[in-house]
This record gives sequence, structure tokens and C-alpha cells, in this order.
Amino acid sequence: MRHLLSLCLVLATIGVQAETYRWTDGSGQTVVSDTPPPGRTKGLVKLGGKPETSDGMSFATKRASEAFPVTLYTSADCVAECKSAREQLTTRGVPFTEKMVQKPEEVAELKELVGDFFVPSLKVGNQRFRGYEAGAYDNLLDLAGYPKTSANATKTAGGQGK
Repeated sequence: MRHLLSLCLVLATIGVQAETYRWTDGSGQTVVSDTPPPGRTKGLVKLGGKPETSDGMSFATKRASEAFPVTLYTSADCVAECKSAREQLTTRGVPFTEKMVQKPEEVAELKELVGDFFVPSLKVGNQRFRGYEAGAYDNLLDLAGYPKTSANATKTAGGQGK
């Protein structure tokens, strides 16, 4: 009987995922809580257990992007593979900087990074990958802690091009 009770307790806690709510209180402060606000509140957003930061990124994405920033190296003559690389990052909700390699110093930077001038190339933190292979990109992003899917992929229309 004691084992059955323990099993039920474990199963109950596994299935429970607290909802997260965000709202602005009367003094203009933004409140994020696992309990709903008292009474009727304007601007209530139900976050479904995955709270977002003020810029719309999940906490996991924000933490990963701070520790392991992503840079995608492309060029004007790279069309299909660069587009696929860009779309994979965008669909996954990964914030990234896209560097269009044009100037000699940018070419030198890329050669130092991956050994030669080859686009697309991806840098995730200190890790790098030459070329485009969806599985390799996912592996680098997984290791860096980026979520496998984006809850707000529609909000992320593209990389943060620079």
C-alpha cells in the first residue's frame, strides 16, 4: 500500500506543470507569478509554464544566447545552403547575428575560424561548424542549451543581422 501511495504521488507531481502569468499591477510594475492575479487585471498574459523575458525570448533561449552567442557567416553568392541555415536558426527561435563576408578582414576572420573561406559557417559560443548540415547545427545548439523548438517562432522573423 505504501508503494502504491508513493507511485501515485510521483505520477501526480510529474504531470503537474504550473502555469505562469504575467500582468501589470496598479502601480505599473510587471508581475510574473505562478498564481493568477487577484480580480480582473488588464494586460494578463498566460505563459503556459514557460515564462518569457521582456524581449519575448524564453529564459532558456536568453540564457543560452548570453553564454553561447550564435553567428552565421554567409556571402552574397551563397543562396540555397545559406537560406537553409538561416531558416533552421529562425524556425528554432535562435537569436543570431548574420555576418555577410565581403571585406578582406572578414574573409581573414572566417579563415581563422574554420580554416578557409567557406560559407555558410556557424559559430556557437567557441564551437564552430564549416558548411551546412542540419544535424550538426542542431547538435551544436543542443549542447549550448538552446531549446529544440521555439514557442514563439512566429515572433522571431529572422536573425539579428549586422
